[in-house]
Amino acid sequence: MNSENFDTKAVGPRIRMMMPLLTPLEAKVVDTVFALRGFSDDTSLKQIADDAGVSEAMVVKITKKLGFAGYRDFRAAVSQYNRQPTAEMHQELSVDDTSQEIVQKVFRTSINALEETLSILDMEAFDRAADLIHRAKQRDFYGVGGSAQIARDVSHKFLRIGVRASVFDDSHMMLMSASLLADGDIAIGFSHSGNTTAVIEAIQLARRNGARTIAITNYNSSALAQAADVVLCSTAQGSPLMGENAAARIAQLNILDAVFVAVAQRDYKAAERNLERTMSAVTSKRKDRLP
Repeated sequence: MNSENFDTKAVGPRIRMMMPLLTPLEAKVVDTVFALRGFSDDTSLKQIADDAGVSEAMVVKITKKLGFAGYRDFRAAVSQYNRQPTAEMHQELSVDDTSQEIVQKVFRTSINALEETLSILDMEAFDRAADLIHRAKQRDFYGVGGSAQIARDVSHKFLRIGVRASVFDDSHMMLMSASLLADGDIAIGFSHSGNTTAVIEAIQLARRNGARTIAITNYNSSALAQAADVVLCSTAQGSPLMGENAAARIAQLNILDAVFVAVAQRDYKAAERNLERTMSAVTSKRKDRLP
């Protein structure tokens, strides 16, 4: 990530995606930088080292591990990122916040997640994902907790246009599903952290059996991402109260809404026909229930 050719909006997200690869001490140094509201082109290497309680050599080593040429390159990139309007949007929630401030901060955190996710979205991976979903004979979605809810939302949207998908949120059921997948099928794993063991094991098994695999996650260096053929990444800044998951869910839902449209576009007439049939069935059922 050279400061001369990076996308400024993507600096923060790309650093966050690298965090799982850092040691706790290394992550502390990065957190120290982003906690400094006055971090700028004038912030010295010595100041960061002193604040983080590490050597200057370690700070330089960490910046290189993150993909920069060195501290100066890192400083220039982060300084420019911090001047972006979206970077200013993220503000921590406080116990003293008014209702107006709470609403503003929560909405701005989601807007920030959307802006930054858009800046890092891999369009080649996006197109591959849409093609795989469109062509698949069997589509199985794996997720636990909140990620399972995202999978269900996507499955529901696809069913409206006649693209059938099954959702599994139990580890045993995931493995049973994956054991039956084969060439021509697809498995999609949903995990914010990318470290959900049940999802990773199911994706790995599906891939061994010949199915193509897609990961929906916040970290492209995670175990789930490594196990998948295609990775679609969201990104979101965390906070002590809301964590990363809340804003990341918004970003992931938007990615998958776009995938849904792209899949429908690949056979628009069939999608339109199936949408009319499914919506007609639902409407008729509602009319039957009217007094």
